[in-house]
Amino acid sequence: MSRKINFSAGPSAIPLDVLEHAKAEFTDYRGEGYSIMEISHRSKTFEEIHFGAMEKIRKLYGIGDEYEILFLQGGAHLQFSMIPMNLYQGGRAEYANTGVWTNKAIKEAKVLGVKVDVVASSEDENFSYIPEFKFSDDADYAYICSNNTIYGTQYKAMPKTKSPLVVDASSDFFARPLDFSSIGLLYGGAQKNAGPSGVTIVILRKDLVDRVSSQNVPMFLRYKTHVEANSLYNTPPTFGIYLLNLTMQHLLDLGGLAEVEKINAKKASTLYSIIDGSGGFYKGHAKAGSRSDMNVSFTIPKEHALEPVFVEEALKEGMIGLKGHRHLGGIRASIYNAVSQSDVDKLGEFMREFARKHG
Repeated sequence: MSRKINFSAGPSAIPLDVLEHAKAEFTDYRGEGYSIMEISHRSKTFEEIHFGAMEKIRKLYGIGDEYEILFLQGGAHLQFSMIPMNLYQGGRAEYANTGVWTNKAIKEAKVLGVKVDVVASSEDENFSYIPEFKFSDDADYAYICSNNTIYGTQYKAMPKTKSPLVVDASSDFFARPLDFSSIGLLYGGAQKNAGPSGVTIVILRKDLVDRVSSQNVPMFLRYKTHVEANSLYNTPPTFGIYLLNLTMQHLLDLGGLAEVEKINAKKASTLYSIIDGSGGFYKGHAKAGSRSDMNVSFTIPKEHALEPVFVEEALKEGMIGLKGHRHLGGIRASIYNAVSQSDVDKLGEFMREFARKHG
């Protein structure tokens, strides 16, 4: 079997050892005589996986019982609504707008009647940077997207605020250690760094669980409902949680998030060095101080017609997922945890040769 090198933005690459492990257990989980997809989410076998994944998440982020960990569904898009439904108390919510995903979150909050203050935005330069700003200390909550998959920007540190900080970490989940001192809620889909699509992970500070104030919020859309049911209120995506559990163990085996961060920084540096050293043949979208270690978005500015040629020729070399998002165009390499340094080196060699041939 010849596996492609997967630079897709999501669903994205899953570590090969995780896939091989799941393959070996697919029809017969640990000699039990059934697939993990076939058994009840109420069974002891599945509960060991379910709660085991939660404990691994605690270990990776270094958080204790002051946070609840939830496995939900509906992706980030449902969280755009659940967050104001559960955290808004009639005051105001502050958002920093760094692109498509925060724009969507802002729109959903406004639909629910939230008084939204956009305290910062990088829209003036097509979301090519993380703006400098300060959240106030008395907002109902403060909201950021820590990494933007489309524009290739990333917060290098979490903002400090006394208001509960809400972080959409969908595209840099489990990519680095985080300072949780301001974080009230951290969430994201699993499909980039934590496993397959279908599982949404929410890490919620316990003092916020009872904040839901409106009796009009449906039971299923209350975090409290899922906390009290240990994320087993309804049938969860069992196979997705199984793969999530394996992926969390994979990250622990690598040495934890501090080690993962070093690996990711080296991969990103490899590609940015090639872009910066290309003599203008390639141009990165994100400004240097805001560059993402997860998503490297760039163009061929003098000859945009070469961008689809780049994607097509890379595909012939076994590299997929390099076409830029429709909102930005160009080229994008998503170098999530499961993408190895050797994978990035191969892309780098291709980039150099492509520039030599067409520059």
